[in-house]
Amino acid sequence: MWQRKYLLVTIIWMAIIWYLSAQPDLRTDLEQDFVLRKLAHMFEYGVLTWLLFKSIGSATGEAITIAALVALVYAGIDEWHQGFVIGRYGTPRDVAIDAVGIALVSGLLLFFLRRRTRLAID
Repeated sequence: MWQRKYLLVTIIWMAIIWYLSAQPDLRTDLEQDFVLRKLAHMFEYGVLTWLLFKSIGSATGEAITIAALVALVYAGIDEWHQGFVIGRYGTPRDVAIDAVGIALVSGLLLFFLRRRTRLAID
């Protein structure tokens, strides 16, 4: 059931997220720094959701749900972790922003899954 090649990439991606969360300051000098960081949150958790879905190895709605829930739990753990990093703090708002990325990718996965199923029936 589990796809080993995707599982390894998923674990590496989770380690990258954890590493970035352990950095004391990720700010840039750009005016749009806040927006860019929040878009990065959505991107990294959207990618994590997709990787988790691929790791499960089953193209079903249940696999999408499991991937989304695991990504959301990891987002919460990651924000908690940031609370222990000097210069960083974890916020429920960031978990909500992560959830937007998770929901977007979950919605796309569901759309393509239903579309593929519909085409197979026709």
